[in-house]
Amino acid sequence: MEHMDLEPEAVSPDTRARLERAVRAVRSSARRYPRALVQSILSYGPPGDTAPTGLFDRIRGADPAFSWLGHASMVCNLAGVTIAVDPVLSVRIGARLGKRTLGLLRLQPAPATPECIRGVDLVLLTHAHFDHLDRPTLAAMSDRGTSVIAPPGVGALVPGTFGRLHTLDAGKALSIRGLRIAAVQPRHWGARTLIDRHRRVNSYVVQADNLRVLFAGDTAYTESFARHGPFDLAVFGIGAYNPWVHMHATPEQVVRMADLSQSARLLPVHHSTFELSDEPLDEPMQRLRRAVQSGSSRLIEPQLGTIIDIDGRAIHREQ
Repeated sequence: MEHMDLEPEAVSPDTRARLERAVRAVRSSARRYPRALVQSILSYGPPGDTAPTGLFDRIRGADPAFSWLGHASMVCNLAGVTIAVDPVLSVRIGARLGKRTLGLLRLQPAPATPECIRGVDLVLLTHAHFDHLDRPTLAAMSDRGTSVIAPPGVGALVPGTFGRLHTLDAGKALSIRGLRIAAVQPRHWGARTLIDRHRRVNSYVVQADNLRVLFAGDTAYTESFARHGPFDLAVFGIGAYNPWVHMHATPEQVVRMADLSQSARLLPVHHSTFELSDEPLDEPMQRLRRAVQSGSSRLIEPQLGTIIDIDGRAIHREQ
């Protein structure tokens, strides 16, 4: 009888890399999520109350203007249109069990409450992950005068108390309130849980008069943004790359993407707010500063709740 080789086929390099990545991800998650779950149940460790502020009134009085609200959340004024991008202002993010949120604790208080930004003209949602789409925040800031733009599959998560909901697929664009908003495909995924892989993910290019702004949202390294530049300002996430570099770019990769897309200014977000990964909280900004020194991008470092102009200069308005 002819000899038959019963040895299993060698595992391909791609399969091995995926398995190793999965193991690192499981280990990373195990270091934080069980503890966060226990703390959620015990209501342990709130970072303090956020008092109402006059941030919204001040940003409406400046154009163009930007304010970082922590993590990936921003509120902006572009050509007189106020925009909230991925607003997440809750003390915790995660799944809801009754009135309790089971998940990660915010590491520093948000600079505004959801009610402070109620009445913005437009909300841009990049995808359904809990750190980008927070239903309690959306419910508290919802207003019939506010429109929402979201990727396909995400609209069902948006409270019905907003005004019009626009579903925008990557490669498509729409005009709203004088702005042109184009959806661009990042290198990321949009599932909120293990069983809803149908949800999509967007980056957004906003054209306001002669100003072009990229809100990249979450993305691993990709050269696709180069086709949509140049940008006056690019807002990129710089954290959560260890061990998630296949879905979140490193600071050095962010600088490369900003350079390829001819971004005159670079504003970093998605750092120092939630413990999502294994790198130290201050490492992303440290690495970004070093990378920008040898690159062509101009770095903006906003402080929480500070209103800045397109060059990163603080705009002072009475509260």
